[in-house]
Amino acid sequence: MLADILTRSLVDVLERPDLRVVAAGLMPELDISLEQSFQLGENLLSEPHSVTGRACLKLGEPCLRMPGLAPTILRQAVELFRLLHNGADARLASFAAARVAALFHALDTNAVNPLPQELALCAGDVPDSTTLLSLWGTLKKHLSDTPEFTEDDAKRLRPVLVRLWHVMAPAETLMSSGGDSRLAVDPETGLNKYSCSHRPRPWAVTFGSSTASSLSERGFGGAEFARCMMMNALLSKQDPDLVQEGIVRSARAGIGRHYGLPEDAVLLSASGTDCELAVLALVAAGTDRPVSSILLAPDETGSGVPLAARGRHFAGDSACSTTVGKGELIEGFPEDTQLFGVTIRNEDGTSRPLEDINAECRELARREVKAGRHVLLHRLDQSKTGLAAPDMETVAELQAELGEHLSVVVDACQARLSPSRVSEWVRDGLLVMITGSKFFTGPPFCGALLLPNVILEKMPSLSLPKGLKSYGNRDEWPERADRHALNNGHNIGLALRWHAALAEMDALFSLPDSLIRQRLNDFMTEAVKLVEASPTCTLLPVGKPIDDGRWDAVPTILSFLVEDPKNPDAPLGLEDARKLHRWLNADLSPWIGEGEPALLCVLGQPVPVPHPLVAGHAGALRLCGGARLVSGEPSHEGLDEKQRLQRECADAKRVLAKLELILENWDVLLDANPVPRYAPLS
Repeated sequence: MLADILTRSLVDVLERPDLRVVAAGLMPELDISLEQSFQLGENLLSEPHSVTGRACLKLGEPCLRMPGLAPTILRQAVELFRLLHNGADARLASFAAARVAALFHALDTNAVNPLPQELALCAGDVPDSTTLLSLWGTLKKHLSDTPEFTEDDAKRLRPVLVRLWHVMAPAETLMSSGGDSRLAVDPETGLNKYSCSHRPRPWAVTFGSSTASSLSERGFGGAEFARCMMMNALLSKQDPDLVQEGIVRSARAGIGRHYGLPEDAVLLSASGTDCELAVLALVAAGTDRPVSSILLAPDETGSGVPLAARGRHFAGDSACSTTVGKGELIEGFPEDTQLFGVTIRNEDGTSRPLEDINAECRELARREVKAGRHVLLHRLDQSKTGLAAPDMETVAELQAELGEHLSVVVDACQARLSPSRVSEWVRDGLLVMITGSKFFTGPPFCGALLLPNVILEKMPSLSLPKGLKSYGNRDEWPERADRHALNNGHNIGLALRWHAALAEMDALFSLPDSLIRQRLNDFMTEAVKLVEASPTCTLLPVGKPIDDGRWDAVPTILSFLVEDPKNPDAPLGLEDARKLHRWLNADLSPWIGEGEPALLCVLGQPVPVPHPLVAGHAGALRLCGGARLVSGEPSHEGLDEKQRLQRECADAKRVLAKLELILENWDVLLDANPVPRYAPLS
């Protein structure tokens, strides 16, 4: 950035990772003689092909005087620049930019200055036409060429704003919508209930892809690019419904591209648990028999999956912003659906032999079909701790034996599988559930169900449960799905989350499979050594996928128990492991003066694991390899293969060192109970 005078705080604003992505290519200047917060230059439209925006965007003296407001001012200026640069009407663009800036400010936990009135009035509902006219007196000062805006103009513009107001928002605001309450961002911490952010958080050391990840700069850029395309189309007066449907369908097409499937074979869902509802709806609609669902590792799937697998609401709210009764039967789903759980661990926490799991699945499936029921068999690949069952030979055997009375869905929500393998399963008639939020490190709550031809061919004749309206929209489902069971709306939050994940998928799968495998294998081999060398960690057995040469033969989830500082002979129980997980992700420098207490570390959330020395369950933390480990991030720039590996291993060592630091200061931290935040306290 070029500037006459820059304070350190203003430089920090311009170096923020979220604003670096949003303002990429722009070179704004600081003009302390400019009284208003910013102004766009005369050459904005005279150089329509310029992407730099140099000398087109000037920040004014308020940015210097109120650095706490500078991020909001820059966000408004960039939004207005982008919209005008793409030909939007200046009046509509000005109100849209003010709205985006107001919502951006609400997400910024470090903002110390109140919003200017022209932005504060755009933070809530659409202002009335009189207020719009009054606001224009301030907003027009940002423009070099001021169009006329009369009372009649304000009256005509307001209905347009009403229709678009809900999507006139930053990408990070939109991505926190269209799921359930776990997506909501705590204004005090800047994080959601997964302790993740929809903004880049590069200062955190992240190996938690088995649960959820904050966005990378790449992922944030993917969502922001899709949002900008949508905004440009909306403000060029294209049909709002068609524009929003287009962004949803482009996400479905992008997923299909990676798995070699048409768009119509991709069904979007807000989460893996929402996918479970879609699976049951499709299977139950395609048979006249009651359904018996065989669910693998109910303790290691999402907590709501056992409810969804019986057609019941699994939370108090839903993806379509509907308040629902958790545990209640969803309208239209059959009451007589039965659920059978098959455990994959013994009572002492060790893994059950695969042969025993296969045998139990075969016995249950045969018994239920013989009793006149339709079996929905779940193949888990992988569990939260990296285990997979039953094996595909058992699945094929039951398919051949039980025929039309068996449906099989692969729970591949961890997405730690080669796309070619997943494509083979879909071609063989299996449904497959995936997410963009685990291995691919996209934001939480982006699920998809991949549909085989046998389902697509039946789709026009399937009468779906009406209660699906609480969970899905028509543009998320195949074209020929029962439209009466789905909403007419558009889940833009879900679509943007998938566009973020697709940016990570595009980067990963641009690399040859051999390199993906090499980088995963090199890191995971060293990570196993690091965990085994830790004096307080006990590595759980690692699942060993069949190795047919593809990269997914490399196990990428390391689950381990941590020694209880109060009882060194036993591991931490589940609740104490959850405390440890939170404190790893928090700045502990106010309470600990040694080591790296301010380092923010993200591991996979603790999984309940049976253990003979723990009442209830022990809690297994997870250190995971994800897509970014392979495809890279800004901190990898300029590093060769050896240096990349060394850097990642060094970060894993730092995580384990902070874990030891927490155990040494356990009593102090119990009293303080630090809370994870978006950034370190400093």
